Amino acid sequence: MGLESYVVVHNIAKRHNVGTLARSATAFGVTEIILVGRRDFNCFGSHGSSSHLQFRHFYSLEDARSFLKDKDCDICGVEITNDALPVNHHPFNKTTAFLLGNEGTGLSPKECEICDFFVYIPQYGCGTASLNVTVAASIVLHHFAVWAGFTERSRAGNKFVVAERPVKQVRRNYCTESEDSIIEERKARRENAANGFFDEADSGSSSSNLLGALFVDG
Repeated sequence: MGLESYVVVHNIAKRHNVGTLARSATAFGVTEIILVGRRDFNCFGSHGSSSHLQFRHFYSLEDARSFLKDKDCDICGVEITNDALPVNHHPFNKTTAFLLGNEGTGLSPKECEICDFFVYIPQYGCGTASLNVTVAASIVLHHFAVWAGFTERSRAGNKFVVAERPVKQVRRNYCTESEDSIIEERKARRENAANGFFDEADSGSSSSNLLGALFVDG
């Protein structure tokens, strides 16, 4: 199997960003979007691109990490840490999953713990301290696609050719799971009712972890 990329979605505050992120992920050849926490997500802004993506759900960051490590996948945090490398230097070694931080606070210590290395996006203007999470994702995923040698999509006129939507489609804003997983979810909901989400994040920050109510494609 060739090189692949993944995006780990956790602790993104703005609901519409998940759909826009799905659009960028499709454009730059991402294999799967991994949702950590709640299974529902907002695909408003995806313009139908979520139909061409695989979504996978885990209850915790550690579960997601175990899955990615089983695939011999590096986990790259997109954050300006002391040891972060500029993404335009393409510091990649193999299949990579990208974990992006919350729009306001960046990656949490718990998120940083599961990362193997970090990249940052160099800025050259003086007017902003950071980028919108979906803009940052687009830049990083494009750099990885270039480094990995992904095949460029064919064009027709002034647009790229869009593949036909898959014949078999599931509910596109919900990760389907087995009966056992649903039972586990209900148990977790009872245990974490005060937080309202299915992860081990601190109480009081639940609003930034919710991926939002269900939406149809925008």
